[in-house]
Amino acid sequence: MRTKTPSESRTVMTDMVLPSETNPLNNLFGGELLARMDRAASIAARRHSRRITVTAAVNHVAFSRSVPLGSVVTVEAAVSRAFKSSMEIFIDVWMEDRFTGERAKANEAIYTFVAVDDTGVPTEVPQLDPQTDLEKERFAAALRRKQLSLVLAGKMKPSDATELKALFTP
Repeated sequence: MRTKTPSESRTVMTDMVLPSETNPLNNLFGGELLARMDRAASIAARRHSRRITVTAAVNHVAFSRSVPLGSVVTVEAAVSRAFKSSMEIFIDVWMEDRFTGERAKANEAIYTFVAVDDTGVPTEVPQLDPQTDLEKERFAAALRRKQLSLVLAGKMKPSDATELKALFTP
C-alpha cells in the first residue's frame, strides 16, 4: 500500500451562511458548522483511504469566533495521521468578513474516521508522510492524542503511553 501525503487528502469546501442556518443572534448554528466539518473530514478520509469511511469520534472542537449571517465560510480538512484503520483529520475553519473581505480563523476541530469494507469491518489504510512543518507537528501530536484517549478509555496502561511519558520526563 502506497504511503500518501496530507495534501493528497486535502479538502476545501466554501459556502455562505444563509438565514435558515443561523440562531436568533444571526450567527451560524454550531451544529451546522459541525455538519460542514464532518462532510469535509469525510471526503478527506475517503481520499486518503479510498474506502468507505465513518466518523468514529469528534475529538476536539474550538468555537473561537461567531460566524455571522452572510459570511463566507471555508472548511479545510486533511488527514493529519493514519493508524491501522483509523485516520485523524485536522480541520481549520476560516471566515471571510462580508464587508471587508478579511479572512480570519473561526474554528478548528479534530475528527477521527475509520475506513471500513462493504460489510462495515475496519480495513487497513495507507500510512501518512507529512511534508511541511505544520503537517509534521500535527502528525506527532496525533499519536499523543491517541495515546491519551486510549489511556482515558482504559485501553492502554499509562506506563505504555511512551509519547505521553516523553512530555513529562527529561
